[in-house]
Amino acid sequence: QLQLVESGGGLVQPGGSLRLSCTASGFTLDNYAIGWFRQAPGAEREGVSCISASGYNKDYADSVKGRFAVTRDNAKNTAYLQMNNLKPEDTDVYYCAAHFLGGGIDYIPPEWDTLRFYDPWGQGTQVTVSS
Repeated sequence: QLQLVESGGGLVQPGGSLRLSCTASGFTLDNYAIGWFRQAPGAEREGVSCISASGYNKDYADSVKGRFAVTRDNAKNTAYLQMNNLKPEDTDVYYCAAHFLGGGIDYIPPEWDTLRFYDPWGQGTQVTVSS
């Protein structure tokens, strides 16, 4: 069974930091781009960041550029989202998801924030930014 599990969410004060992890089981991430998404209650799920299979190429939503950093360690079958200078508007459930690209393909899909390109998805982890 292909599965992604997120961890690292929690409550943090404005200006604080958190690091989310996304670990795969049942498959290896080497041939997948990894996307990070977030969703507030009643809102659409939105793309936050994407990282290519090797980790060389990355992209970010404008709202998080300069504050968030996406990385991955394929040896650990894990991707990470480092979130710095967190703001109350970053409060959401955060999800990671895998986008299969195939062997030797290492780029960010042009429409990387399109949800239907991704499978599987993690279960989500809550991030709350509040004083």
